[in-house]
Amino acid sequence: MLLATFKLCAGSSYRHMRNMKGLRQQAVMAISQELNRRALGGPTPSTWINQVRRRSSLLGSRLEETLYSDQELAYLQQGEEAMQKALGILSNQEGWKKESQQDNGDKVMSKVVPDVGKVFRLEVVVDQPMERLYEELVERMEAMGEWNPNVKEIKKIGKDTFITHELAAEAAGNLVGPRDFVSVRCAKRRGSTCVLAGMATDFGNMPEQKGVIRAEHGPTCMVLHPLAGSPSKTKLTWLLSIDLKGWLPKSIINQVLSQTQVDFANHLRKRLESHPASEARC
Repeated sequence: MLLATFKLCAGSSYRHMRNMKGLRQQAVMAISQELNRRALGGPTPSTWINQVRRRSSLLGSRLEETLYSDQELAYLQQGEEAMQKALGILSNQEGWKKESQQDNGDKVMSKVVPDVGKVFRLEVVVDQPMERLYEELVERMEAMGEWNPNVKEIKKIGKDTFITHELAAEAAGNLVGPRDFVSVRCAKRRGSTCVLAGMATDFGNMPEQKGVIRAEHGPTCMVLHPLAGSPSKTKLTWLLSIDLKGWLPKSIINQVLSQTQVDFANHLRKRLESHPASEARC
């Protein structure tokens, strides 16, 4: 049902359908309804995830009034599917094992998920209000390369959907060569909770580079919400799923991925401290 409707919306079967505005709008709304139905059909997640999942559809009211190209519609659907998969993984609290814990309380956990593989979960508390993190991670995502050395290029599609190109240097004493990632990401906000989700995609303007292995993100997401009892602080949870490609010992993979999450938290804190909210908006 969903595949057939999406194909109709994209106009990939019949050329004369591409200009039928009303038909495409109806198809877009059908996709939105189907995605919402699927999102609500899974196991009951924790409250702050459920607040987002209830209305988590990038193909909803915004697309009702705006027509996108066939490729853009495909990216929007990929972003929505990534969000649903990632939130489904986070909502299951069983089976998580601690990988590392920093002196400041930052904690990395992991578990193996069927059909996905090993995933990593970072939990940190940032001494900044959620609005400030939302501004830096979502509203100013295109500027992430200024403070995150792993991000090379970000292309924005629509208001809440992005194509990101991340280039990672050698790691683990050069045992892991340079990798790059091309992903589609989408952001959704419901009340005081924000979710930024993504997964690997193909983008013609970001071809593979010589000497760099094209790795892939699985379903991944960051969830932001005010810390209970301390609204001036933010709880950040980051689910990371990556296929680094190539042959690598599992011990090396675990070390690299857990350290990547710890490094990100450190880079983010430095950015927030060095660029106050008023300066970031300039």
